[in-house]
Amino acid sequence: GQDVPGKMVQLQKTKKEFEGHLTLVVFPFLKMSKKAPEQTAQEIGGYLKEHAPELVSAYNAVKGFLNLTIASDCWIELLNSIQAAPEYGIEKATENSPLVMIEYSSPNTNKPLHLGHVRNNLLGNALANVMAANGNKVVKTNIVNDRGIHICKSMLAWLKYGNGETPESSGKKGDHLIGDYYVAFDKHYKAEVKELTAQYQAEGLNEEEAKAKAEANSPLMLEAREMLRKWEANDPEIRALWKKMNDWVYAGFDETYKMMGVTFDKIYYESNTYLEGKEKVMEGLEKGFFYRKEDNSVWADLTAEGLDHKLLLRGDGTSVYMTQDIGTAKLRFQDYPINKMIYVVGNVLSILLDKLGFEWGKGLVHFSYGMVELPEGKMKSREGTVVDADDLMEAMIETAKETSAELGKLDGLTQEEADNIARIVGLGALKYFILKVDARKNMTFNPKESIDFNGNTGPFIQYTYARIQSVLRKAAEAGIVIPEIIPAGLELSAKEEGLIQMLADFKSVVKQAGSDYNPSIIANYAYDLVKEYNQFYHDFSILREENEALKVFRLALSANVGKIVKTAMGLLGIEVPERM
Repeated sequence: GQDVPGKMVQLQKTKKEFEGHLTLVVFPFLKMSKKAPEQTAQEIGGYLKEHAPELVSAYNAVKGFLNLTIASDCWIELLNSIQAAPEYGIEKATENSPLVMIEYSSPNTNKPLHLGHVRNNLLGNALANVMAANGNKVVKTNIVNDRGIHICKSMLAWLKYGNGETPESSGKKGDHLIGDYYVAFDKHYKAEVKELTAQYQAEGLNEEEAKAKAEANSPLMLEAREMLRKWEANDPEIRALWKKMNDWVYAGFDETYKMMGVTFDKIYYESNTYLEGKEKVMEGLEKGFFYRKEDNSVWADLTAEGLDHKLLLRGDGTSVYMTQDIGTAKLRFQDYPINKMIYVVGNVLSILLDKLGFEWGKGLVHFSYGMVELPEGKMKSREGTVVDADDLMEAMIETAKETSAELGKLDGLTQEEADNIARIVGLGALKYFILKVDARKNMTFNPKESIDFNGNTGPFIQYTYARIQSVLRKAAEAGIVIPEIIPAGLELSAKEEGLIQMLADFKSVVKQAGSDYNPSIIANYAYDLVKEYNQFYHDFSILREENEALKVFRLALSANVGKIVKTAMGLLGIEVPERM
């Protein structure tokens, strides 16, 4: 006869070692029952079984925990509600939904995208999908670092050593071509520094002093700095060369993004935003937020925030990345009514924006992610030892082709079908391997391991999806129709009930991935679901089941597992093949 507030009722999934589906925590009710935990649990269980047998078919009490077994008909009803929702677990944005802007990619126009960018892009894209699935309006942006000393290095090297080479004449993608000149600059610069260091040492300087002087006086580096000054002064010749070379790079980037399945709603360019940033930095200097050193450079002291001193403007007045980030942030909030801004990068920016008095400075979310390495070790773009994104994707598709052929998975397919499946599997393996790891962790990407058709991999999940589609095709050929509403009155196995419970969990998985900004939650859920389904597939007949009603139920269960797997993988930007 007590009035129980809803928040007092704590239900959780029953632990594997106990019988039941849901567990009620009884301790909050002891003040009311004035009885021991076990007795209170027994009495509630007995009452439920007697008064609601259509909901609770059995119960057991373990100390203060009441384990409830939910009746089969409830699970069938739950499956019907999942079946009735084509996009179960996805919440659509409305007129009044908050607007979330997500910035990712941030490539430099002096080199192609590499493995580090692959992780950044895949995380940014998956995060955008997850935020949209949580009912937010989403704007995906990219800031292209298209100016600065590193761009001048590529330009200068091309002028000096390029002999007018173009993407057409060389047969190379534009971003690869320009990347080669960035590596060439570094090679020539190092040779110069080595020569000058030896010269200064011969004049009596110690090695450290000689090297510092050599770096400061390298003719190549002085020329690159002069080029940057001319660029900032709008020199027409330098600007024309800059535009031509950047256009080559953008054409190359577009191909890479397309292959990766990554898109943007708005692209910002550093060349348009750095002046806004410079203006803000000067304002901050006047207000005493920043300070000037004797060489004329401007710095921010972030030691109070647990960071070091950050350079904002060089001594010659040219700006650095951080300056442009401040300018871009200002433009973005002018362009869009943003409620939340997520940067797939480091976190210095929000501290600076906060200092500059932007009220949205504090609200920025920094989705920082760890490094990604290959089993062979570290990568450096200046030395040309970087794992290029295009090469990596191509290698993954090749590996998928070889592995699939060895396992006989491409037998009986046309060349076109086989190629398409190899693309879906290769890229799926890459994306899944990267996205299943919590973004904050450093990781080693192992191409061979990622394409395994067993274990926690993309191909394993894709293969299970294709297997389900094959069962459904055979059923359709046999004229079996899955009804819109599956009739109740079946005795289900614990495995079948468990699968429906897992399907129902998808809603809360999507929610959690959104509130934690963590796509890996969805990846690991998809793996657990297909692992569970494969055990069911192994233990139970579907098409050979003699009880017609049970056969139709199992087909409906399989179809809904397929639907949720496809939705979950879609949120990660991964395609699933209909046959494999």
